[in-house]
Amino acid sequence: MGPMLWIFLMTELAELEAELARLKQEHRDLDMAIDALESMVAGDQLQVQRLKKRKLALKDQIIRLEDQLTPDIIA
Repeated sequence: MGPMLWIFLMTELAELEAELARLKQEHRDLDMAIDALESMVAGDQLQVQRLKKRKLALKDQIIRLEDQLTPDIIA
């Protein structure tokens, strides 16, 4: 593997890891926002449902990125 390819791959890996960390943080933030809304007496159920839908979409993105970062092992 040439040095330019290695640098490219390391940069790509770092970018994927940074994106994964950002998505995980947003997922945690949504979790807290959902908990806060649900604990309110007059919580906005429509907003809760929207946040939960976004949270699920983030989880899907997290799983896809983790799959990209984890090499397939053929046994």
